Amino acid sequence: MHKGSCHCGAIHFSVEATISELTTCDCSLCVKRNARMVKVPEDALTVLQGEADLTLYQWNTHRAKHYFCRHCGIYVFHRKRAAPDHFGVNIFCLDDFDATSVPICATEGATMTVEDPNARSEWPGPRVNTGT
Repeated sequence: MHKGSCHCGAIHFSVEATISELTTCDCSLCVKRNARMVKVPEDALTVLQGEADLTLYQWNTHRAKHYFCRHCGIYVFHRKRAAPDHFGVNIFCLDDFDATSVPICATEGATMTVEDPNARSEWPGPRVNTGT
């Protein structure tokens, strides 16, 4: 089991999983937050403290749910768009975890469809008209 927290300590969580691979993503959000994550099934992540201190950010299709600490702003985890029954957990929030001990796999996010009618031109990916 791995325990983790945000910077200010308002949010504490645990991950019950073997971490054998980390992922990066080239979508516009992950690039800006410089995320390195571990993908875990939803039942492997438990918020131990501070659930009310999580703030949600959603964009584009609103399928992915990105959670940040509302106090210190640290990204702690997100429910994945491509695998909504999994979370991507910010490995830099894990206590005493050596990020250099596990291989990194780059994942493709930049080519995911952009469906938001108000999408910024900087968001990569093919455009889809949602009819809204």
